[in-house]
Amino acid sequence: MQRYAQGDVAAFEVLLKRHETALWRFIVKSLRDAAAAEDVMQDTWITVTQQAVRYAENAAGGEQTAQFRTWLFTLARSRTIDHLRKQKPEVSTEDFSDSQSDWLGNLAADSGFGPLRQLEGREQAGALLQALQELPEDQREAFLLQAEGGLSVEEIAASCQVTFETAKSRLRYARAKLKSCLAEWSPQKAVEASS
Repeated sequence: MQRYAQGDVAAFEVLLKRHETALWRFIVKSLRDAAAAEDVMQDTWITVTQQAVRYAENAAGGEQTAQFRTWLFTLARSRTIDHLRKQKPEVSTEDFSDSQSDWLGNLAADSGFGPLRQLEGREQAGALLQALQELPEDQREAFLLQAEGGLSVEEIAASCQVTFETAKSRLRYARAKLKSCLAEWSPQKAVEASS
């Protein structure tokens, strides 16, 4: 970030490549709307470019500055909340057209297996998204910051401006709720439902 603040455009490309995928997954799963996620993603990176000098000055001056990744996800979280406050949409996985739902298939890792296993992976990804939607917003946010952003509990607490114990508690409740919701999902049910 300091190199970019000094005019090294290639340094920005490194930051973008390093964090783009995880940031995208966090935003799109938080908003559940690919078009809105693109807007928020772009707004987040624009803010990074606008704040680069200030961030670098704080780091060089010895001021307490969050790690870049924590700072980036805090920006994305803030932009996501701003978007949700403005829009207040209620989106479900059923609302996506076939072309828009291509990203749903990308949530399941490419297994290299045949069509049945691919269908199971897609169905499991859909079940996970549905379970994520059922989480309270603060728990979903903490879970996505860890699962997609790779943030530690300490970094989640800093990003959400809560105590370590609160962040830890949100993660624990989110995992328990997801485990409970996904316990009902099985590959056999997915195959029967698609038949």
